[in-house]
Amino acid sequence: MKKLIIFIVLTAALSLTASASEGKHKLTAEQEALKKEMLQKYDLNRNGKLDKSERAKISKEDKERMEKAGLGHKHKKENKTAN
Repeated sequence: MKKLIIFIVLTAALSLTASASEGKHKLTAEQEALKKEMLQKYDLNRNGKLDKSERAKISKEDKERMEKAGLGHKHKKENKTAN
């Protein structure tokens, strides 16, 4: 019985760890360079991240470049309708 409980706990812990690591991925050199370029261009308050108002000012061409490089973000509403 103890072995069964230990097995279940370990299996659950491993599955949680595996699913948590799926959300993060390492950026390629191209993606890092593009991200840095976009921050330099659009991060007006220089806090190292793009706020909502700063993201709204990204040009259509730059958005397309980011999407092509795999840096585009899907909105939560889009994810809900896709499921």
